[in-house]
Amino acid sequence: MKISSPFRSAAFAVIAAAGVGLASAAHADSGTIRFAVYKAAFFVGGSGGEGTLTFHGRRYPVSIGGISGGLAFGASKTYFQGTVRHIRRARDVTGVYGGAGGGGTLGKGAQVIVMSNDKGAQLELSGKQVGLQVNADLSGMAITVK
Repeated sequence: MKISSPFRSAAFAVIAAAGVGLASAAHADSGTIRFAVYKAAFFVGGSGGEGTLTFHGRRYPVSIGGISGGLAFGASKTYFQGTVRHIRRARDVTGVYGGAGGGGTLGKGAQVIVMSNDKGAQLELSGKQVGLQVNADLSGMAITVK
């Protein structure tokens, strides 16, 4: 059975592209991240905080900033911890992460978030929230590695 040259070339290109994609993913690594975020909202909200990224045994300070819009009111502080995946260096965590969500806290509560930035870094976070807050909104969070 003979395979035509254009088909063979296309198949080779697909296999090569898949191999490069797998090689890139294989070289990516993960780290841990912890930070505290203060959030206040009355329809439009803002948030800010600080924390630490641990990557390859080194600790990097991070700062958090964000904005949200929708049905939101209240104030809270959330302590997040989790994993950041698909990064090659600490600076890959820097970027804007976005998402839509909803929830509420009266006193104490919990949150779980999975978000990605434009560099492919993926945050998998869980958090404990303290305060009074109700939200059904679109929000964004910017993380900067200092």
